[in-house]
Formats: sequence, C-alpha cells, structure tokens
Amino acid sequence: MNYLDNAYQIITEKVGGWVAQIVSMLPNFVIAILILIFFYLLARLAATLVSKTLSRFSRNVAIIKLVVSLTRIAIMTAALFIALGILELEKTVTSLLAGVGIVGLAIGFAFKDTIANFLSGIYIAIKSTVNVGDIVEFGDYYGTVSSIGLRAVKIRTFQGQEVVIPNRLIFEDVYTHFTVYKERRIDLNVGVSYGEDLQHVEDITLSAIKSISYLKKNKPVDLYYQEFGDSSINFVVRYWVIFEKQTDYLRALSEGIKRIKSAYDKNDITIPFPIRTLDFGIKGGKTLSDVFPLKTTTS
Repeated sequence: MNYLDNAYQIITEKVGGWVAQIVSMLPNFVIAILILIFFYLLARLAATLVSKTLSRFSRNVAIIKLVVSLTRIAIMTAALFIALGILELEKTVTSLLAGVGIVGLAIGFAFKDTIANFLSGIYIAIKSTVNVGDIVEFGDYYGTVSSIGLRAVKIRTFQGQEVVIPNRLIFEDVYTHFTVYKERRIDLNVGVSYGEDLQHVEDITLSAIKSISYLKKNKPVDLYYQEFGDSSINFVVRYWVIFEKQTDYLRALSEGIKRIKSAYDKNDITIPFPIRTLDFGIKGGKTLSDVFPLKTTTS
C-alpha cells in the first residue's frame, strides 16, 4: 500500500503541477491565439492590397500570385514566432529554425529540378519573356501559350493538344517567339515554265502580291529566282503581314497563292506539272527516228 500511495502522490503532484502551469499560462495562451487571429486577418488584408497594387503594374498572373503567397507566408511566420515567444517557448523557436534549415537543405537536394523550375518561373514572370497568348515554337511543339505557372508553361498546339513544358527548359533551351514583333514574313515558293519571260513573270507576281490590302506598308515585297528545277524555274516571293494569331499567317499565305494563280491565268503564264522531257537529238545522242524507225506497209 505504501508503494501505491507513493505512486499516487507522485502522479497527483505532477498533474497538479501541469494544471497549475496551464492555468498560469492560460492568459498567455489566449493572447497567442488572439495574435494568430489578428495576423491572419492582417495577412488577408495585405494580400488583397498587394494583389490590387501589382495588378496595376503587371498583367502576369503568376508573379502576382507568387508575391501574394509570399506576403501571406511572411506575415504568418512572424505571427507564429511572436506567439511562441509569448508562450515562453524560445527553445522551441530555436529548434524550429534549426529544423527548417536542415529540412530546407534536404528538400534542396531532393527536389532540385522542381526548385529550378520554380526559380525559372519567377524569372520568366518578372522578365515577361513569354506571356499568355504568345505564339511560340519549342522543339517539335508549335502553338499558343495558354498559361504560365511557377512550375511549367502550357502550350496549346494548333491541332488542339496541350503541351506542358517545365520552366527550366524554357529558361535554358532555345525557343522561337513569333509574336514579339507583331509581324511575320511569308516566303511563298513558286515555279514557272522554262518558256516564260522571267521579267514579265516577276512584274505580274509582284503586282499580284502587292494588291493584298493588309500587307505591312513599311515592308518591301521581294522576289528572287533560286534554281533551275526539273520541270520549272523556281523562285520565292516574300511579303510581310501583321501577325497576332496563326490565322493571320495562313490567310496571307492562302491569299498570295490565289492571287498569283489568278494573275498567271489572265496572262497565260504556266505553272508546269512535274514532267520529263526525252531529247534524243542532242549532241552525242541519236534522233528519235533512228531509235524508232517508221515501218512502211505495202499494199
């Protein structure tokens, strides 16, 4: 019985001490809770103000969300440390800081690619190298940027697929930006018959292309002959249009083809089919009559 009485007394004293400590800490605990609530409301207010302020100066949604999130985290972190200080848990604060450092180091090694994507996303958001709605080509993918996140850029191809590209690849590799200058050149390849007057062809072609009403006025329309093809003399005609979406390019290309074809039809200029000419009468060869002599019939 003495053993049980001693054990009961020890437990009673411990529980009593804990209760007394809780009662003595109760005011501090209430104050800590109120501080957390206050800072939570403050974080929401600050996030709203930061979001409205940044929206006036930037249209990049990703960077606005990032700054708003960092603002909330900073305020709530400060609130947590203040609350722990009020509860006289300074050693806990020190342990938390040391733990955060160790965890941060471990996360840095384990998720280095994710962190690289995150930092690249911040750079893309701040520098605005790529924006939503831009037309870009990255590797084999060509389409419109549909969203920019802190981990990846999403591209919607013109065939309707969505391609997700990690930010670090956009940051490190080469990509082609088609809408940064809001203009694009069409290179239209054409071939005409060897029997045509090339100067006449050039005049008719340039006149047909220049009749397109939405060409860029400050850009020239050029035509350059390039090669003697198998069945035609080939050239390229180059002209510029305002480019904001893919259909601007496709419409200008289609219109150029239609106008050149119509102009050639009116001026009897031939765009030849692929043909093969056999000439048996060239130097060193034989005439066709020698190869295929005519047969005479007698009646």
